[in-house]
Amino acid sequence: MLEFEGVVKRYHGVGEEVRAVDGVSLTVNASEMVALQGPSGSGKTTLLKLAATLLAPEQGTIRFHGADLSSFSERDESDYLRRDVGYISQRDRLMPRVSALENASVKLVLAGVGRRKAQADALEWLERLGLADRVGHTPEQLSGGERQRVAIAQALVGDPKLILADEPTGNLNSALSSETIALLAEIAHERGAGVLLVTHDSDAAQLADRSFTLRDGRLHEE
Repeated sequence: MLEFEGVVKRYHGVGEEVRAVDGVSLTVNASEMVALQGPSGSGKTTLLKLAATLLAPEQGTIRFHGADLSSFSERDESDYLRRDVGYISQRDRLMPRVSALENASVKLVLAGVGRRKAQADALEWLERLGLADRVGHTPEQLSGGERQRVAIAQALVGDPKLILADEPTGNLNSALSSETIALLAEIAHERGAGVLLVTHDSDAAQLADRSFTLRDGRLHEE
């Protein structure tokens, strides 16, 4: 499904060059959750952003179902992110003064899905994430953990084929963290999605089908 082949991404600072991703080759298959661990600054988030076309590699190739992401037009990238990818970032990017239900359904609405259908799909995910009684609340009325769960629901609507999750449980307590990672694993196994999970939580990584560590941009299988 998702394939990295010899991918390199550098950052250039004053008098130095950092290889955030240094020759990474990795495949994430359908119906599989792959975990990435590693210290801060090891390249984990950069790898996710490359997969989401938010960054472009300097060397190597990234393919989704055989299509080279570097060949995508702006329209292709937009369709890919709205239709195929569910991206969960470390910090929620919810719209202020807009209900949790509207926030969770926005990706589908932007993709042209009718508002009623989009909100019905979003409501299902909000309920599964324990927010049934908070759907009408705005981000200003929600806790940090609740906002993060709305952001997760926002990523999961529309049954994306690829889920890119960057520390999705960072604002959740241990019980909710376990439930959320188990849900991502369930989505992979039961719905045929590929999940690439960045985490510092070794317990979360143990729920993955395969686990890798990134150190100085280089990939090591656990």
